[in-house]
Order: sequence, then C-alpha cells, then structure tokens
Amino acid sequence: MGEKMAFNEAFKAIADPNRRKILSLLKKGDLTAGEIAEHFDMQKPSVSHHLKILKQADLVEDRRVGQHIYYSLNTTVFQDLMSWFYDILQKEGDES
Repeated sequence: MGEKMAFNEAFKAIADPNRRKILSLLKKGDLTAGEIAEHFDMQKPSVSHHLKILKQADLVEDRRVGQHIYYSLNTTVFQDLMSWFYDILQKEGDES
C-alpha cells in the first residue's frame, strides 16, 4: 500500500471517537479484545469491528498467546504520521 493510501486509511480509522479511545487504551499496554470491551458500553463484536478497522489501517497489531489475542499499537505507523505532519509544518514555516 502506498504512503498516501496508508495515511488515508489511518485518518479514516482515527476519525471515530471509539477507535481513538481504543488507541489511548493501547498506549498504556497490550490488551485483549475483552479487556478493551470493558471500557465501552458496546458488545464485543462491535469492539472487534473497531479493532479490525484499526488493524487494516496498520495502526494496531495483534499477537496470539495461547487462546488470547493481544492488541498493541504499531508505533512505526504513528512515527510515520508524525514525520509527515512535521514535514508539512516545516514546509509551511519555510513559506512564511
């Protein structure tokens, strides 16, 4: 996936407040879908749907440990996004 397409997917994913809350929770450490669901007033399938979108945007990674799947932030993508924002700010600063 090209950088522009990846960023579009990431921005679409973080547009939803529930997904932003999931990212904030994962900032504190890896969690299972059940542990994430405890922080929401929604069914586990809804949480799984949000996690799927975050995974498709490459913002979240998962790993299986026994019968559990743990979700974590993909910090590489966040670093790429921050670098992109920084570049934009630098270009705007250069034009002033």
